[in-house]
Amino acid sequence: MTKVSNSRLSLLGKRTHRSFLSRHWHKEALLVRGALAGFEGLFTREDLVTLAGRDDVESRLVVRTGRRYTLEHGPFRKAAFKSLPERDWTLLVQGVNLHSDAADALLRRFAFLPYARLDDLMVSYAVEGGGVGPHFDSYDVFLLQGFGRRRWRYGRQDDLTLRPGLPVKILRCFAPEHDAVLAPGDMLYLPPTYAHDGVAIDACTTYSIGFRAATHTELAQQFLDYLRDRVELPGRYADPDAKPTGEPARVGAAMRRDAVRTLAQVRWDPATVARFLGTMLSEPKANVYFDPPEAPMSRAAFAAAIRRQGLRLDRRTQWLYDDDAMYVNGEAWPWPSAARTALAALADARALPPSVAASLGVGVIKFLHEGYRDGFLHIG
Repeated sequence: MTKVSNSRLSLLGKRTHRSFLSRHWHKEALLVRGALAGFEGLFTREDLVTLAGRDDVESRLVVRTGRRYTLEHGPFRKAAFKSLPERDWTLLVQGVNLHSDAADALLRRFAFLPYARLDDLMVSYAVEGGGVGPHFDSYDVFLLQGFGRRRWRYGRQDDLTLRPGLPVKILRCFAPEHDAVLAPGDMLYLPPTYAHDGVAIDACTTYSIGFRAATHTELAQQFLDYLRDRVELPGRYADPDAKPTGEPARVGAAMRRDAVRTLAQVRWDPATVARFLGTMLSEPKANVYFDPPEAPMSRAAFAAAIRRQGLRLDRRTQWLYDDDAMYVNGEAWPWPSAARTALAALADARALPPSVAASLGVGVIKFLHEGYRDGFLHIG
């Protein structure tokens, strides 16, 4: 089975992926100078303002006045940015990888970690003094500097109490252990709950690669939602031996016992959990829409085209797998026995070369053609 390359080590300061995961991941912060040499970012201020004006893009605007913060959610009109002060504000644009191939490619440079954990790429544009205040995140994050400079103060902190009454989550007490100015191409990794505060020294962009990790409560709630559509228990409550009551408001013991017996019949096994997990993790975000081809090729023409040009997943497609199934954009599919290796390679590398596409059988071509017609994957 094809594995994602482990050779691009400059991203972690010439550390191997294994050593980074062993020493830093979920444990200690890491500052990498020149993680991406020559990197100035992928978006200009105007690019980000344009994205923030779209209703299918999540964006926020944070303005600081002294110790007071205001927060607005997009979409924003371009005219809104003309009335902003000269300093102390930040525009945050979420999920830019869904709208830019270059941003998606940047996100995939972190594929030494599972796609099931990789969430999205957020870009913040800040003018001098701009920032969102000292805070912490509940997930791992890499902060890659685009153009301009940003000062980061950060460190492990036990007291994570937040200041009350603010629209953004600001730490009440902030005691940083480290202080560093990041220039273009520098990167800071922070484990979950590390306190940090980034302030723009001059107009700058920061690229935040975030990793998702549901709380156990969220996982349980989503699993119960998943079971709701799959539980079928025969029968209905009945009380043929009912007696007159003088306490009509009381919930009777017989009804309680029946409810306990009925709900005790709800069962699940490891296979059910695995199927739930795969579909949940591959479910696209709510604002994701695919663009089917205007004049789709026939299946025969599609097969001939991918044998010449190969194919690639749409940047919005979530394709995961385990030993038992493939999970494509929230749906589970059984492995086709003859093409398991090829489809696993497609999920890992997010593309298939023509030489591999030429070996695919009729059934797999049919499956991929349906994905092409839905806009999930593309030729070339």
